[in-house]
Amino acid sequence: MQELDFELDRDHVELNQLLKLSGLCDSGGAGKAIVASGAVSVDGQRELRKTCKIHAGQTVTLGDVIIRVVAV
Repeated sequence: MQELDFELDRDHVELNQLLKLSGLCDSGGAGKAIVASGAVSVDGQRELRKTCKIHAGQTVTLGDVIIRVVAV
């Protein structure tokens, strides 16, 4: 399992953009497709809202990758 820390420098980031900025997909559109497929979990719960607001302290999981969102 791969673990990444994403440093959040604002109030929130949209889920599809987080996937892009973390390098898990090439574009926001690809991120939306991944979220829509049901492959993404936020804090252990499947998330289908493509532009769900992700805040510092939350954890996003895609496959065997865990992204911890931390405040800067």
